Order: sequence, then C-alpha cells, then structure tokens
Amino acid sequence: MTRTPAFWYTPPDRPTLLARLLTPLGGLYAAGTARRLRQPGISPDVPVICVGNLVAGGAGKTPVAMALVARLKQRGHAVHVVSRGYGGSLAGPVRVDPLHHQADEVGDEPLLLAAFAPTWVARDRALGVEAAVAAGAGVIVMDDGFQNPSVKPALSIVVVDAARGFGNGRCIPAGPLREPVDVGLSRADIVLAVGDDHAQASLSAMWGKQIRAPHVQGALHVLETGMDWQDQPVLAFAGIANPERFFATLRDLGAKVLRGEALADHAPLSQAFLQRLEAEATAAGAQLVTTEKDAVRLPPAWRSRVLTVVVRLVVKDWTVIDVKLAKLGL
Repeated sequence: MTRTPAFWYTPPDRPTLLARLLTPLGGLYAAGTARRLRQPGISPDVPVICVGNLVAGGAGKTPVAMALVARLKQRGHAVHVVSRGYGGSLAGPVRVDPLHHQADEVGDEPLLLAAFAPTWVARDRALGVEAAVAAGAGVIVMDDGFQNPSVKPALSIVVVDAARGFGNGRCIPAGPLREPVDVGLSRADIVLAVGDDHAQASLSAMWGKQIRAPHVQGALHVLETGMDWQDQPVLAFAGIANPERFFATLRDLGAKVLRGEALADHAPLSQAFLQRLEAEATAAGAQLVTTEKDAVRLPPAWRSRVLTVVVRLVVKDWTVIDVKLAKLGL
C-alpha cells in the first residue's frame, strides 16, 4: 500500500509537470470508470444509501456512515451496513463479528462499523446486499461503492474532505479522482463536506460552482474520554487518508506531538514497527497514540499500550438529509 502522491493535491490551476504528463492516462481511467458504470445492477427491495466519494483514499466516509446509521436507528429502522472490506482476506458475504474477526480478515472499517449495526463484507456488493436483506435489513448503508454499478442506490451521498477538496482535479494517475468532478457530482443526491469553517469556505471558493447537489456541512469532533491532552508528549502514528489531519487534531487538543508517523491508508501494523515506535516513545518519555481506525488493526497485546483518539461526525444541519430520507419512507 502506497502513500497518496503529494502532487495529487496541488492547486488545480497550478498542476505539476508530472500531473500534466499523466493526464492522458487519467482520461483512460475516467473512460474505464464510465464504461463500468453502464453495466446493469440490482435494485433491492429495501432502500440502499451509498456513502461514497470521488477520490482514491478516504474523505471521511466511515464517520459519515456511522452518523447515518445512528440517525436511522434512532428512527427505529433495522439498519445493516455493506462494505467491500478493503484490506481483508475474506471474499464474503460474511457478517462481521468483532469478537472473532480481525482487520486482516474483514478490513478495519467494517470492524468499526460493526459496533454500530450488523455489518457485512463482500467483494461482490450485490451478494452482500442480498445477504443483508435475507438477514432482515430494512435499510442498507453501503460504505463506498459510488463507482460500482452492481447495486443501484436509492440515495447517494458523496463525501468530500473540505480541506483537500478534489485535489488537482485530475483522474488517476494524474490526480486523485476516480472520475471527473462534474461527472461524479451529477449522480450525487447530496454532497457532504467534512471540515472546519475555514476548510468549508475554501471548498466553496474552489469547487462551489461544480457542486449542484444539496451541500451539507459536517465536522469531526473528538469524544471526551477524560484524557487530559494538555502538554502531554505523544508519538503519533496514523494509517488513514490524511494523517496530517490527525496530528493537527492532537495539537489542537494541546498535546505535544514529538513526531507523527504517517502511514499509507490501511497499512498493516507489524510487531517490528510497533516495537520500534515504542522504544522511541519510551526514550522520549512520550505516549504512543493513534486513530480509532488504526487501533482495530493493532495486535491484541498492543491495544492497552496505545491510546486511541475517537472522533465522531457532527452534522451542522440534518434537514437536507432528513428530507431525502423521508422521501424513501425513512
């Protein structure tokens, strides 16, 4: 697993030479996505809500899925989650059991989501949806799959990291996009941007004209656990789409981040790697700390030795989403 190339997130009006050279290949990638999306898919008997994005890597989909599941459960709906289980070895469909499954079997995100609702992993999302329906799902939240045609969603929510936007606006490998912004957003029922007020303003200034779907804002808030982070020396590591955002969150909490180890998204956490970090932290008098998503990939013996920062999405105004859900009978 490789890190996201830095040139993917340069300003769209100032592309690097490499981005310009790779743009023809990006056109071929976009054409392949378009062909794939023309393939037929199933229309299940229950509503499927797709929580996806336009870029490779994360944009905050899992916290959005968690918040949406909680919203639907509050209304009394039998919610199930279907995920491809990125990074897991099981083809599925299989229902995730947090007591028995490991991240290398089902993926880290499904393990997190399984704490909120019955969660299924399936490389064939259509089979995963059918398994969920057979098990009694009344509504399905599909984690990712916006560019996968096998299931026709009743509602599509495109999540975007407000601080990073859509990168340099080019398709893989010239940029982070799985498909052109205007093409992808034309299928979105809702665009949910995740970030603080400054990031939201930046996104609107750069991409606002292309966001035609209803635009909802949300931000990640750290859950209070009683931990006093003020002046706490920490050695942080994160294998998420944007590790720097996690390190910035720790600084905002008042922690002294002696060093942040940025890993590739879903990167495995080996014993050798963790022992090296622990030795460095011990020598510096620091505490090892990571994200909730990374914590589920820790070997069991390490889970009490690494502090976890838990964040949850707070949606600024649910009205737009609630109206869309009501039209689906939810």
